This record gives sequence, structure tokens and C-alpha cells, in this order.
Amino acid sequence: QPRLPLRQRLAVASAVAGVATAGWLYLRHQKEQQQRARRLRQLRQLSLGQGDFELCDTSGTPRRKADFLGQWVLLYFGFTHCPDVCPEELEKLSRAVELLERDPALPPLQPLFVTVDPERDDAAALARYLRDFHPRLLGLTGTAEQVREAAAKFRVYVSTGPRDADGDYVVDHSVLTFLVDPDGIFRDCYGRSRTAEELARSVRAHMDTY
Repeated sequence: QPRLPLRQRLAVASAVAGVATAGWLYLRHQKEQQQRARRLRQLRQLSLGQGDFELCDTSGTPRRKADFLGQWVLLYFGFTHCPDVCPEELEKLSRAVELLERDPALPPLQPLFVTVDPERDDAAALARYLRDFHPRLLGLTGTAEQVREAAAKFRVYVSTGPRDADGDYVVDHSVLTFLVDPDGIFRDCYGRSRTAEELARSVRAHMDTY
């Protein structure tokens, strides 16, 4: 049986490789979609972020969770006297928002910082503190009860440590950044090990599949 000319053999081999590559990419895409869907189901079972909260921003304006419907939200709970963890996490959050802002086709994203230390973090303290981070990072505070209720809705652990001789203290709390979709539904959370680039990629993936 005569063999095909070399050029034709190469064309056939290239076509076969192209089909195989397309099939592999399709299967990988399907697997990633299934993994995201499974993770989303697992996260929804946690029932995090359900219900509303009522706090105030740095201008004293009352803010509720419902005010942010229609936009994506990245939410972090922390406190301004935190020596290292909170600044690092807010820098990472700010960097992730900047990365996402490079694509004007993406939907609106609002970064939020909710204090877990309302005794020291009033509106003025928050405003001073947040000047060092993303310009759209919105700080929220309130009464001790309001802050406690907001943290509880996301199951954020908060424990105020003992006061020292100067009356200073540290607040131990969960170190997580939460992603909430435009419907006000919790979509994902990110711990300290995630980089800003990983966080931005994850948020983009959720936006793409929303």
C-alpha cells in the first residue's frame, strides 16, 4: 500500500494532535467546572453570610449588607491595632482588587473591612487606618453588639485578650477574606496561604461562572 507524501502525513498528524488537544482541554474545562460546582455546594451548606447586618461607614452613614446587592464584595474582618496579620491581608486584598480592575469588562467589586474591635475602631480611626490601602476599601464599624452579629453571620471567631498595664489588648480572630456575589450569597473564602494573584484568579472564575 503506497504511503502518503510526507506533507500529507504531517498534516494528518497535526490534525489528530489538534483534535486530541481540543478533547483534553474540553475534559479539563468540564472537570474544573465540576470541581467549582462541588465546592460551591459545600460552601453553601455552611450557610455563611446569610441575613443582613447593620453597621456604619467612616462617614457615619448606616450601611447594610443589602446596600451592596448588585456588586461583588470582598470582605475582611480585622482591627486597626493588629501588628502584622491584618495589614498583610489588607495589602493582599488591595492588590487583588487592583489586578481585577485592570479588566474594565469585569463587573463591579467592592472591598470591605469590618472591624472586630469597635471599642477602639470608631469611624475616624478606620478612616485614618484605611488610607494606606486601596482607595475604595470601605471601613465599617458599629456598636459591640452590631459588630458581634455581623461577625457571627460569617462564623468569624473573635476573642478579646487581656489588657496590659497600659490598657492595650489584642483581638484574636479568624483570618479569612470572604467573597459575596451580587445576590448577597457567600461564594468563597480565602486564608492566609492564598496570594493576591490566586485570590484575583478565583474571584474572576466566580464572576465568569455567575
